[in-house]
Amino acid sequence: MVDFKELWRYKDLLYFLTLRGIKARYAQSILGVSWAIIQPLFTTVVFTLVFGGLAKVDSDGMPYILFSYLALWPWNYFSGTLTESANSLIQNANMITKVYFPRMVLPLSAILSKMLDFTIAFVVVIFMLIYFKQLPGWGVLFTPLLILQLLLCSLGIGMFLSALAVKYRDVKHALTFLVQLLLYAAPVVYSTSAVPAEYQKFYILNPMVGVIEGFRAAFLNRPMPWEWIWPGTIVAVVVFVFGMFYFRRMERIFADVA
Repeated sequence: MVDFKELWRYKDLLYFLTLRGIKARYAQSILGVSWAIIQPLFTTVVFTLVFGGLAKVDSDGMPYILFSYLALWPWNYFSGTLTESANSLIQNANMITKVYFPRMVLPLSAILSKMLDFTIAFVVVIFMLIYFKQLPGWGVLFTPLLILQLLLCSLGIGMFLSALAVKYRDVKHALTFLVQLLLYAAPVVYSTSAVPAEYQKFYILNPMVGVIEGFRAAFLNRPMPWEWIWPGTIVAVVVFVFGMFYFRRMERIFADVA
C-alpha cells in the first residue's frame, strides 16, 4: 500500500525537486518561461494553417485557432508530463542508489513542475478570448474538476511508465511515437462530432476526450459535455490507482536495475 504519511513527511524534498525541475528546464535560456507560451502558440498556428485552412476540418462553428489552442493547452501538459515522469527515475538513478526516500516523489515532482507551463499558457487563452470577444460560461467553475482529472490521468500513466522505463529502456524510445499516436486519439485537431457514432462508446473511455471537450465548453460558453467527461473520469481514477500500485510493486527493484 502507498504510505501517504511518508509522502507528506518528504514534502520538502518534493518541493525542492519540483523547483529544481523548473530551473533546469529554463536554465541558460534566453526566452526563459516564454517558451511555455511560444511552443503551444506556434503549434496552434501550424494546426490552423494545415487542418483549419487546407484540410477544412470542422471546428464546431468557432475560430479554428481558438478551437485548437483550447485543446493544445491541456494536451501539452499531458504529453509533457508523460515524457518528464517516464524519465524521472532514470535521470535520478544516483539518488535512488545512494539514499532512501519515497520513490514516488520523483514522478510526482516531474508532473508538478509542468504546472508552471500550464499556468503560463493560460495567459494566451485570456488574450484569445478578449480578441474574439468570447465570454466563458458557468462551466468554467468546473475547470478545477477537469484539471484534477488531467492530473490523475497524467500521474497514473506517468508512474506506470517511470516504473516500466527502469526495467525496460525501450520505453524511452517508444514514448515519442506513443505521444504522437495519442495526439490523434484525442480531439485536438478535430471535433468529437467527427467520430462515427458506432465508435463513440469506446472513444469516450479516453480521459483526455472529456478534459479537452470540457475545456472548450467551459471557455466558449457551451453546455458541459458530461456524457464525455464522466466515463473519462472513471477511467482516469482506475489508471491512477493501477499506476500507483504498479509503481509500488516495482519500487523494491529500482535500486538494483537503475
